[in-house]
Amino acid sequence: MRSEDTSLVAALRAPTPSCSFEFFPPKDDAGEAVLWQTIADLEPLDPTFVSVTYGAGGTSQERTVRITARIAEQTSMRPVGHLTLVSQTRGEIESVLKQYAAAGVDNVLALRGDPKGGPRAPWEPHPDGMTYAIDLVELAAQLGGFEIGVAAFPEGHPDARSLQHDAEVLVAKAEAGAEYAITQLFFRSDDYFSLVERVRALGSDIPIVPGIMPILNFAQVARMAELSGAAMPPEVLEQIEPIADDKDAVRAKGIELATQLCRDLLAGGAPGLHFITLNRSKATREIFEALRADGLV
Repeated sequence: MRSEDTSLVAALRAPTPSCSFEFFPPKDDAGEAVLWQTIADLEPLDPTFVSVTYGAGGTSQERTVRITARIAEQTSMRPVGHLTLVSQTRGEIESVLKQYAAAGVDNVLALRGDPKGGPRAPWEPHPDGMTYAIDLVELAAQLGGFEIGVAAFPEGHPDARSLQHDAEVLVAKAEAGAEYAITQLFFRSDDYFSLVERVRALGSDIPIVPGIMPILNFAQVARMAELSGAAMPPEVLEQIEPIADDKDAVRAKGIELATQLCRDLLAGGAPGLHFITLNRSKATREIFEALRADGLV
């Protein structure tokens, strides 16, 4: 049984900010080799945890579970296994949770997941499955033995009726057993802090960890932001668009902007930073080293 002082939630509630990394399951063995090199590069930074996502539309489940288990077995890092509802029966989801538990993975991120047609497509639950992330939170809590995380949306989930309703959904997930949240990518610290204020006003103190994705490829990040419902703010566009054709300049400016965002978030009391790495370590290490030089991590 996990002792309370070594739990992920305890780390997120500690005075020292957490640092964590997100990976995605590669499509082939060559991509997996790159991922394991990235994991080796980032392990010395001693992250609070690392997570492995599902592929689009719930694909890559087997590879996600296998990679997450291997991180638990062969590294010093604490893995968080992603789990979505897309195209799965309740029994299949329960089976994945039990696979995680058997591999020593006692942290899961409970997500509805994006429909197979993409984040903007209509949601169609499996006939024998579940519809909302809160259903998955309740299932994981019933099985027991897991610390459960969920997603949060600084600019609101694309399906949310309002920002207030979106905050109410997050609080409901916390009341159902979620113990922390990780946000979707965003670009303005004000959007993050406004979400935190809405949640706190509803009486919840769930730790909300900001998700950070530096703009290294303008078109790629703009597309991901559009799909997730995050706006590319004018103050960011006016710095990136004039250099959009210069890949090196975009990368340097993207790292600069992300580093400043991280500084602002930590200065405002964010419990940590969750870096969306896209399975590459260099940019994340550059941002981390800049923050460490500032004495922030």
